[in-house]
Amino acid sequence: MTSLSIVVPVLDEAAGIVATLEALAPLRARGAELIVVDGGSRDATMARAQGLADVVIDGPRGRARQMNAGAAVARAPTLLFLHADTRLPEGADRLIAQALGVAPLAWGRFDVAIEGRSRMLRVVAAMMNGRSRLTGIATGDQAMFMTRAAFEAAGGFPDQPLMEDIELSARLKRLHAPVCLHERVITSGRRWEQRGVWRTIMLMWRLRLLYALGVSADRLAPWYR
Repeated sequence: MTSLSIVVPVLDEAAGIVATLEALAPLRARGAELIVVDGGSRDATMARAQGLADVVIDGPRGRARQMNAGAAVARAPTLLFLHADTRLPEGADRLIAQALGVAPLAWGRFDVAIEGRSRMLRVVAAMMNGRSRLTGIATGDQAMFMTRAAFEAAGGFPDQPLMEDIELSARLKRLHAPVCLHERVITSGRRWEQRGVWRTIMLMWRLRLLYALGVSADRLAPWYR
């Protein structure tokens, strides 16, 4: 039986989905289950994913809903939620198994490196990793992983269009402190560079602050888009 299910939510990722899934082939060869959940792509994402994943399903639109849909069909006792533009470090499956081998209710994440031209992206990644260690809150860019028991005890991802990773982290944190692995996932900096690094930093800080003050994710989502 597989011990790890990797859930990848996608939307219009035809340009990069093959590279993303091929990079996960070594984990599949060692028994990991790979699940792709499409949120209504209008390109060839689903067609290109066929044969490169164990399960490819058409799920409800919205990252939180897609990840919950993937978790619902996953067969393994450990879940890893991976963004389509993020690459795992070598031996990620073994690192996760070691990290979660000591607690019945456990979860964690990797450090992150942001790929791009701007040197500021290194600073952004360092701030994300440091803040996560300090607060015990992870983001989806850090490839969150958890036991199924922890995922279910926390109620899964909340049905909201933004900050679903922050909210789930807060719930998981009440169950168990996260395991913060130093090994890095590499995520794309395209969002930062398209919008401007400093502009994106200020936007995310503002959104996080407003969310912490009680502003709903539904109200904040249009600002993020």
